[in-house]
Amino acid sequence: MSAKGRWADLAPRLISAIVMLAVGIFSVFTGGLVFEILIALCCGGLIWELVRMLVPEQRSVALQLGGLAGVATLAAALLPPVWTLPLLIAPALVGVSQLSQRRVYYFGFTLWALIAGFGFIWMRNVLGIQWMVWLVSIVVVTDVAGYFAGKLIGGPKFWPRVSPKKTWSGTLAGWISAAALGMWFAHELGFGPGLIVLSVLVSMASQAGDVAESALKRKMGIKDSSALIPGHGGLFDRFDGMLGAAAMVLIFLTFWGLPSGTL
Repeated sequence: MSAKGRWADLAPRLISAIVMLAVGIFSVFTGGLVFEILIALCCGGLIWELVRMLVPEQRSVALQLGGLAGVATLAAALLPPVWTLPLLIAPALVGVSQLSQRRVYYFGFTLWALIAGFGFIWMRNVLGIQWMVWLVSIVVVTDVAGYFAGKLIGGPKFWPRVSPKKTWSGTLAGWISAAALGMWFAHELGFGPGLIVLSVLVSMASQAGDVAESALKRKMGIKDSSALIPGHGGLFDRFDGMLGAAAMVLIFLTFWGLPSGTL
């Protein structure tokens, strides 16, 4: 592959990333209903893409389930906590009754996407903006470091049967970059080395989310979840890592709580 061909996707990828970053920064700093609506729209789009991947002939069902997922996510954010889990589970159950095939894949990925999406809302509302900035920064630096290390260093593939572009050099670069950024956040936020460990775990979970979505796409014989985002594919292609990271944070905080101590 020529040097030009190797970097052919860089320009649209950067432009899309800048736009997404601007929208994300605005919504995160604004918080409240603005952030909740953005997350709900993303969740709706994710489920729309998921159904189109799994059962492409059921396009009308994809739109209906995507709309239901978005409404359910927003309602879960606005209504009392007692409604949260039933609302997030509802789109998964409805989809199982509507789809003609691949219901197990739909149920699992839908629950993952909606619970992780709600996790973003919970983090922003309960933990505050600093934790959202940390989470997004870890995922972004993991992705960016992995992308450039993989392009520049190359080397053995991480899991060629599932994700042929991912290399061990990119994977390790993501972990190292996450640890370095986690150390900076630990110092700035007054947390101990536990935040560095959590940052690396979040980096790994981000990569795991990416691999899980890649495995699904490979099984379905498609390259991208959709063509919504130039240079990135679809929402699932861009936010699979975020979903994995959010799930890891929720698990960690549930069992261990916030990292204590200071650097």
